[in-house]
Amino acid sequence: MSVWSHRRRFARIGAAVLAGILVAGSGAGAAGASTGANSAVRPAAAAAAADPTGPQFYAGAVVNVSGHIDGDVYAAGQSVTISGDVTGDVIAAGQTIVITGTVEGNVRLAGQDVSITGDVGRSGTLFGTNISIGDTGSFGDDVVAAGSDIGIAGNVGRDLVASVAHLSIDGTVGGSVTYYSDSTARIADGAVGGTVQHVEPSPRPAVQVSPWAVVLGWFLGLLYALVALSLIALLAGLVIPRWLRRVTDHLVPSPWKALLVGFVASIAVPVALFFLLVTIVGAPLALAGILVWSVLTLATFVYGAFYLGRLVLRGSEHPAVTSLVGGLILITALEIPWFNILVWLAMVFFGLGAQLLEFYSQRPWAVRADVEAGRVPLAPARPEADNRGGTT
Repeated sequence: MSVWSHRRRFARIGAAVLAGILVAGSGAGAAGASTGANSAVRPAAAAAAADPTGPQFYAGAVVNVSGHIDGDVYAAGQSVTISGDVTGDVIAAGQTIVITGTVEGNVRLAGQDVSITGDVGRSGTLFGTNISIGDTGSFGDDVVAAGSDIGIAGNVGRDLVASVAHLSIDGTVGGSVTYYSDSTARIADGAVGGTVQHVEPSPRPAVQVSPWAVVLGWFLGLLYALVALSLIALLAGLVIPRWLRRVTDHLVPSPWKALLVGFVASIAVPVALFFLLVTIVGAPLALAGILVWSVLTLATFVYGAFYLGRLVLRGSEHPAVTSLVGGLILITALEIPWFNILVWLAMVFFGLGAQLLEFYSQRPWAVRADVEAGRVPLAPARPEADNRGGTT
C-alpha cells in the first residue's frame, strides 16, 4: 500500500464526519418522513425498520439499530449502537459509537469513543479519541484509523494504517501495520502477519537567527520609536505648552509627592474599576473610567519627556524644543534592556501623580473656598459705563 493511498484513505475520515453532520441535519428536518421508495428517516431510538430494504437513515440523541437491514445504514446521534445485521455499509457519527452486530459491508465511523465487538465483513475507516476493537470484533479487510488511543484485541484480516498517539495490538493483523506516532506501539509477539512500519513525524528544523539580524532588528525598532515618539513629543510641545508646564510644575518642587500619588493611584484605580465593572449598575461608568485611565497612562510619556527637557535645558527654550530633547532621552532609556523597566515605571508613576495633583489643584470648590477665606484676592471690578457712554 503506497503512501499516497494511505493519505487518500485518511482523507475519507473527514467524509465520515461530514456524512454524520448531513445525516443529523436530514433527521432533524425530516423526522418520520419518507425520502424515497425504499428509504426512511427514523428519529430517536429505533429497532428494525418497518421497511428494512434500501438505505436507512437514523438521527436522535440515542440511536439503536437492531434486527435485519438489507441495505446501508446512516446514523447520527449522541449514542449510536448497531446491534443488528446490516448487509450494506454503516456510516455513523456520534459521541459514542458501538457495533455489536454484523456488518457485511464497510464501516465509516467518527466519534469520541468507538467500540467494535461485532463482525465487519470488509474494511473500516475509524476516527475518534478512543478506538477499541474487542476480542470478539473482526474486520475482513483493511482498517484505517486516526485517534489518540487505539487498542486492537480482535482480528484485522489485512493491513492496518493508523495515525495514533498510543497503539496496542493484542489480537491479530493478517497483513502489515503502518502507524504514524511519536511513541512506539505495544504489539504482542506474532500478532502481525506482515511487516511493522513506524513512521515518526519529522522534527521541525531549528531556525538559526543571525546575530546581525538581531542587531539590525533592534536598531530599526529604535529608529522607528525615535521618529514616531519624537513627533508625538514635538506635537505636544506645540499644541499644549502651557498645560505641559503646569503639570510638570508639580515635579519640580516635590517629585516624591507625585511619585507616591502615582504609585497609590496605579494600584487603587484599577481595583476600583474592576469592582465597578463586575456590577450591573457601575459597568458603564467602569468602561468610561478605563478609557480615561488609559489616556492618562499613555500621556505620561509626553509629561516625562517635557520634564526631562526642563531638567536638561534649564532655560526658557521653546516648549517644542524642550519636549523634543526630553523625548529623545526618554526613548533611548526605554530601549535599554532591563533598565527600561525601571524607566517605564518611573515615567508612569511620576506622570500619573503629576496629572492627578494638577487636577486636584483645579477643583472649583477649592477656589471658591479660598476666595471666601480671603486667601485669593478678588479681581478689581470693571468700571461701569454711565448713560452717556463714559465711566463713573
